[in-house]
Amino acid sequence: MSLGIAHDIVHRHPFPGPGLAVRCPGEITEDRLRIIRDSDAIFISRLKDHGWYDKVWQAYVALVPVKTVGVKGDERSYEFAVSLRAVVSEDAMTADWVELPYDILRETSHRILNSVPGVNRVLYDVSTKPPASIEWE
Repeated sequence: MSLGIAHDIVHRHPFPGPGLAVRCPGEITEDRLRIIRDSDAIFISRLKDHGWYDKVWQAYVALVPVKTVGVKGDERSYEFAVSLRAVVSEDAMTADWVELPYDILRETSHRILNSVPGVNRVLYDVSTKPPASIEWE
């Protein structure tokens, strides 16, 4: 780059103006924000490692403010679901979801479920804009 700005900074996905809270519907707590940050770091790293980060316009993880029953080890868990979202857009007024390869989704889900405390379910958002928005709130 002629200005010496790193590729990762120039080509970074858009971040919501209102901040991380739009990816955390409902009560905003440090624990919920930690879940979003940790899960998002895993998702973005998987996209980058598999060469998909620059193929999508925006990707992130949102917390679904619903706890679900699961099993971790030999015990039942009652933890949050998170939703992965990856879209392509030309103008941010319309967007379509990205058909990510199953191996990326599987690897991302596995890593989140095994390393992010408080999560026992990973979903993939296949909604277009409209009728949905790109962000959750």
